[in-house]
Amino acid sequence: MKRLAAVAILAVALQSNSSTNAAPPAQNKPQAPADLNSILEPIRQKNDLPALVGAIVTSKFLTAVGAVGVRKYGTNSPVTIYDQFHLGSDTKAMTATIIAMMVETRRLDWKTTLAAALPELASKMNPAYRQVTLEQLLSHRAGFTAESWPQGSTIDDMRHLTGSPREQRWAYAQMILKEPPEVAPGTKYLYSNRSYAIAGVIAEKAADKPWEDLMREWLFDSLGMTSCGFGAMGTPGNLDEPLQHVLTLGVHRSVEPGPLADNPAVIAPAGTVHCSVIDWARFVQAHLRGDEGHGGILEPGTFKKLHTPPYGDYAFGWLVVDRTWAGGKALTHAGSNTQNYALVWMAPLKDFAVLVMTNQGGDKAAKACDDTATALIQFQQREPGGGR
Repeated sequence: MKRLAAVAILAVALQSNSSTNAAPPAQNKPQAPADLNSILEPIRQKNDLPALVGAIVTSKFLTAVGAVGVRKYGTNSPVTIYDQFHLGSDTKAMTATIIAMMVETRRLDWKTTLAAALPELASKMNPAYRQVTLEQLLSHRAGFTAESWPQGSTIDDMRHLTGSPREQRWAYAQMILKEPPEVAPGTKYLYSNRSYAIAGVIAEKAADKPWEDLMREWLFDSLGMTSCGFGAMGTPGNLDEPLQHVLTLGVHRSVEPGPLADNPAVIAPAGTVHCSVIDWARFVQAHLRGDEGHGGILEPGTFKKLHTPPYGDYAFGWLVVDRTWAGGKALTHAGSNTQNYALVWMAPLKDFAVLVMTNQGGDKAAKACDDTATALIQFQQREPGGGR
């Protein structure tokens, strides 16, 4: 089997950065991650994507990784496993994780209400929202509409709000919370970026820090996720990271990075993180370890909380389903800002997860990521010790 010699240390690095409460040491020295390029390339070509990356991670090691294609469609600039890709709504599990840290340190409680968390807005918000809890927000039970932008506003209006990102989110919260809910809060699952945007505002209020700083200091730094950032990847005018792409009438159009090339800051906690597949694997590995009872950035019981839907089948940034290949419980989420696509499947009972990312949005990219996830799950099952 081919191995990626250049990343031979990654299996060890992932293990060493994942927890302060280390699991028992592995009995065997970890091998270099397997090279997934032979699996990824046919799928990339079949779906005519600019690039496709994937990884398989367990609670202890990065077991396989690959990156194929180019940073910009039609060029010869190859992607690498260290390149940054956009996570879209897979950011939600990260936001839920830092909020869980606040619950552990008693800054917040899962039953904290909007009125209690945002007292300055309590008298101004629609009365229906006052008793909505943090738990309901993070499980999409707040009654918010799926439309991200305030009534009468557009995405461009939100991109051009004045002030710092935190100030923009505060202004956004005031607009959103004045509107009536689509359904009575607590009665129905309605997926909405508004829920995680408001949860981010609550986190900022509780910690008195911008959400971006909380993510860097509490999550990225703690897990050694050095490639992480916010918004479109790369530097304008340079091909130093993958460009985002949209497919229109069969034509690939690359999108230069910049403040107008991603979701606006008002919904950043719902979907603006970018990072390498290796760093994303560090985050997912932390959740696998937590589900096994090893803790780390959170106590094991808190990880279990994050992986357990309080209502229906949506937990805290995770859709929880039953899959035979996972031995039962599987957690998944997809993310896209319409110019990228990212997908994760986590099988805690089998101790592995697969991650897939591409720098193109749309249905074809979503189908390619689904097919890649299936292929990586099958690869993992064929490996010695691939299922427990």
